[in-house]
Amino acid sequence: MAFPLFSRLRRKKPDDAAEAKKKKLPLRQVWSNNLFALRLIWRAAPVYLCYYFLNSVIYAIIDFLSGAFLLRLIVNHVQAGSPPEQIAAYIIAILGANLLINILNQYMWNIKLAGDYVRIEAEIRRMMFAQAGRVELACYEQPAFYDKYVRAMDSANGHVRDVMNTLDGLIWRTVTLVGNSLLIFTIDPVFIAFAAVPLLLGFLRKKNNKLKHDCDSDLKPYNRRKAYIRRTFYLGDYAKEMRQTNMYLRLLEDLRENLDEFKRIYRKYSFRRALYELIMKMGTQVVTVLGATLYAIYHALVSGKILLGDCLVVISSISEISGSLSDFVSKLAEFHEHALYLEDMRTFLSHEPAIPENEAGDTPAGGTLEMRHVTFRYEGAEADALTDVSLTVRPGERIALVGHNGSGKTTLVKLLLHLYEPTEGEITLDGRDWREFNLTGWRQQFSTVFQDYRNFSFTVGQNVLLRPAADPDADRALVEQSLRESGAWEKVESLDHGIDTVLTREFDDKGAVLSGGETQKISLARVFAEPERPFVLLDEPSSALDPIAEHTMFENMMRATAGRSVVFISHRLSSATTADRIYMMEKGRVAEVGTHAELMAKNGKYADMFRKQAENYVGA
Repeated sequence: MAFPLFSRLRRKKPDDAAEAKKKKLPLRQVWSNNLFALRLIWRAAPVYLCYYFLNSVIYAIIDFLSGAFLLRLIVNHVQAGSPPEQIAAYIIAILGANLLINILNQYMWNIKLAGDYVRIEAEIRRMMFAQAGRVELACYEQPAFYDKYVRAMDSANGHVRDVMNTLDGLIWRTVTLVGNSLLIFTIDPVFIAFAAVPLLLGFLRKKNNKLKHDCDSDLKPYNRRKAYIRRTFYLGDYAKEMRQTNMYLRLLEDLRENLDEFKRIYRKYSFRRALYELIMKMGTQVVTVLGATLYAIYHALVSGKILLGDCLVVISSISEISGSLSDFVSKLAEFHEHALYLEDMRTFLSHEPAIPENEAGDTPAGGTLEMRHVTFRYEGAEADALTDVSLTVRPGERIALVGHNGSGKTTLVKLLLHLYEPTEGEITLDGRDWREFNLTGWRQQFSTVFQDYRNFSFTVGQNVLLRPAADPDADRALVEQSLRESGAWEKVESLDHGIDTVLTREFDDKGAVLSGGETQKISLARVFAEPERPFVLLDEPSSALDPIAEHTMFENMMRATAGRSVVFISHRLSSATTADRIYMMEKGRVAEVGTHAELMAKNGKYADMFRKQAENYVGA
C-alpha cells in the first residue's frame, strides 16, 4: 500500500520541475549566471582563481610541446639526418620546464593557497545559510519553493566550482586545439575539415545536457522521498515504532514504488540521450579519426605528399583535435547546464522575504504588546487558522492560552514572533505597528520555547546559550543558574563532563542521550539565560514533564520572570490558574477571556474543561 504523499507525487509532477523543462535560458542569462559563479570565487579567493587558470595555460602549452610537436620534431629530424644535439637540447628544455612548474605547483597548492578551496565553499555556504535564515517560515511549507530551495542547496557549492573547472578545461582545450590545428594545417589544410566534424555535432551535446538537467529536476522529489525513508531506518526517533509495528514493510513497499518511478523517469529520457551520444561517437570516431588516418597514410606511403613524421603527427593529432573540438563544444554546453542549476541558486538568493528585515527600523524595548482583530490563513488552506483575534499583553503580565488542539494557539504565538504576516488586522507595540521595527530586534524581544523544541548536537552549555560564548566564566555561571531554575541541573551535574557534555551521540560516542523531560528542561533553561528579553513565549513548556515537575517548573518560571511579560500555552489548566488573564481559544477564535476565578464563575467552556481535567486527576 503506497503512502498518500507518494501517490500524489506520482500523479502530478512538481510545478518547478515542469517549468525547468520548458525553460530555455537565453545566452545572456547563461553567461550572467556563470559570471556570477566566478565572482563568488573571486570574492572568496582571488589569487586562487588567477593561479588556477594561469596554471592551466602553462600546463597545456607544455603538454603540446612535449606531445605532438616533439613527435614530429624527432621523426622528421631523424628522417632528414639532423644532428641529435638539437633534439637533446629540446628535450632537456621541456624536462626543465616540467620540473619548474611542478615545484611551483607544490608550493602554491600545498602552502601558499592551502585552504582556499575550503574558503570558497565556506563563502558559498555562508550566503546560502544567511538567505535561508531570512526567508519567511511559510516558504518551508510550500512544496514548490522547498524543492527549489533543496535544489539550490544541493547544487550551490558543486556547480559554482564546476564553472571554474569547466573554464579550466576550456582553456586547456583551446591551447591544445590551437597548437595541434596550426601544426596539421601546416602539413595539409584538408585535415582541419576532418577535425571540424565534432564541432558540427555540438548542438546535440547541448540538447543532451538539457535532457540531463530535466531528468535531474524530475527526480528531485523522489530523491527527497528516498532520503526520508533512509532516515527512518537509521534515526533513533523511529526505532521503537519500526520494531513494534510493521511500518518497515510499508516503507519498503514505498521504496519499491519510488524505484519504479526512478526507472520510469530514466526511461523517459534514456532513448533520446542514447541516440544523441551514438551520433556524436560515430561522427568523432568514424568520420574524423578513421577518415583522417586513412587520408594521412595514403599521402605518406602512396603519393609522398607528406613526410613520415608528419603522418605520425596527423594520426596522433587528429584524434587530439577531434577530442578537443568535441570537448570544446561540450565545455560550452556545460556552461548552459551550470547556468540552469545556478538559476535555482540565484532565484533563491534573490528571493525577497515577505517579511523584510527593515534594517532602518527602530529597535523595540518592551512595552504593551497588542493584537487587534487579527485574522490569518495558511497558504493553500481552506479556512482561517485565526479569525478576528484580539489580545493584549501588558508589561509584567502572565497570559495563558488554553483550548483544544487545533484551536490556533501555536499560530497566535508564531504571529507574535513575526514569523507570519496577518491576513487582516494589526499587531502593535506601545501603539506602534510592528512593521516600524527592525525584524531581528523585534524577535530578540522574546525568549521562546516551542512545542516542537529542538536540542542540537552541541554541549549542554551551547544548547542553553544558543550563541557564541562572550565571557566564558560569566556564561558558565549563567548556564548553571539557568539549569537550576529549569530543574535540569541535577541531571546535568551527574553527567561525565557536566555542562560540557555533548547532547546526542551523533558526533560523540560519549554524548548524553537524555529523556524527553530532561531535554525539555534544557530547552526551558534558555528562557532563564535571556533575562534581558522583556517577553517570554512558552508553547507547551511542560508537555514532557510529570505534574510535580511541571508545578516546580512553573513556580521557578514565575519567580525568574518577575517583571517580564509571559504568554504560555498549556493543556494542563492547573498552570493557567496563576495567570493574570486567560484566553480560551476555540476554532481560531477567542471564545472566553478572564481570570481563572472569572471564567469559573461564568461556568462556560473553560470551566467545563477545567472540571473534567480535575476529575481525571482526582480519579487517578
